[in-house]
Amino acid sequence: MKDRAYARVINAWCMYDWANSAFATTIMAAVLPTFYSAVAGAHLPGNTATVYWGYTSSISLLINAVMSPVLGAVADYLGAKKRFLALFAAFGIFFTSLLVMVTTGQWLLASVLYTLGYIGFGGANVFYDSLLPHIARPGDIDYVSSKGYALGYLGGGILLATNIAMILFWDKIGLPSQEMASRLSFLSVGIWWAVFTIPILRTVSEPRVPETGEPRANPFRVAFQRLGNTFRDIRQYGELTKFIIAFWLYNDGIGTIIKMATIYGAEIGIGQTDLIGALLLTQFVGIPFSLLFGRMAKSLGTKRSIYLALGVYTLISIAGYFMTSALHFWLLAAAVGLVQGGSQALSRSLFGAMVPKAKSAEFFGFYDVSSKFAGIVGPAVFAVVGQLTGSSRLSIVSLIVFFVVGGLLLTQVDEEEAIRVARAADVALP
Repeated sequence: MKDRAYARVINAWCMYDWANSAFATTIMAAVLPTFYSAVAGAHLPGNTATVYWGYTSSISLLINAVMSPVLGAVADYLGAKKRFLALFAAFGIFFTSLLVMVTTGQWLLASVLYTLGYIGFGGANVFYDSLLPHIARPGDIDYVSSKGYALGYLGGGILLATNIAMILFWDKIGLPSQEMASRLSFLSVGIWWAVFTIPILRTVSEPRVPETGEPRANPFRVAFQRLGNTFRDIRQYGELTKFIIAFWLYNDGIGTIIKMATIYGAEIGIGQTDLIGALLLTQFVGIPFSLLFGRMAKSLGTKRSIYLALGVYTLISIAGYFMTSALHFWLLAAAVGLVQGGSQALSRSLFGAMVPKAKSAEFFGFYDVSSKFAGIVGPAVFAVVGQLTGSSRLSIVSLIVFFVVGGLLLTQVDEEEAIRVARAADVALP
């Protein structure tokens, strides 16, 4: 019975990846970027839509990055990880659904609604990720994280496939235009995200907050105190800090590829059908390879598995410079599918194993900050280089440095020492 209950909790947690990956696929990576370029930014000259999309992504990430550590510390103090997850998910669902209202030329409205939707998406992910070290057994954490990504690829892929069919065959299902089909796909993300968030809220328990015997104080004041203490004592988490910096760098490249791939493809003349179809391929290639990376970590090691993924990403960035046809985009999309889920899942599980459980939301807030600030730099650099050169080919090549330097820094991380320090911190609590 215990194993059955454990499996139910793991499956419910993983289903949130299934739920929110609809945002990552349809909104962040596939339909909205091409819609932004062709419809919302239809009246913008040259590659201005690509530039504005890069800035929109950076602003969204910046807002989320500033909020995450404070809200993580508040959630730890109040024992409210699930409540914060529900609140931010609801916020993201609402504003994502409102994207159905965007029409021709309304690039500013699209940018604002995307930004608000992303705040909900990114904020909820902090609390979702922070539950991982509480619900997974130590020997299962790589596989559980990878299973979440695999289900995310499947769920996001199923909805994206449905939306592609709706966009391609809009006239056969009675819709007035392809534009309306794209707009309805944004609404479908909100509905999908809402429905499949229910299992985690019903099944996963709120982790216990250690009793200190002290009366409850203002949670935000306590949160800032805790953050101050963490910064002051950061030397005892030296290995974890090194990992965050390494992750900050290599995840910059990964996140930029995810966010900018379709609008870059549109800029060089690849059609919407090929762009979205290739990203759908990424989703379904990612399902088995996410699970494979989770199993490979047991034999090859978590860090070595991440190195392998970063090597593939480096080759993808080089090949992206030479991309000229839809076939090239399909091939590169398949290559991304080989490593995207595995690299992110193992980064999440490695970090989860190295954080004190009593501060998991706070530390995942820092993890989220590292990924968000990385995401700010990547799209911003992509946009600036594109604006200065009039083309985004050199932008894609610039990502190589993030993979190489991030991988080199990761070699300096002693994960066993980081895990020892985290467990000692938990034991020291009352």
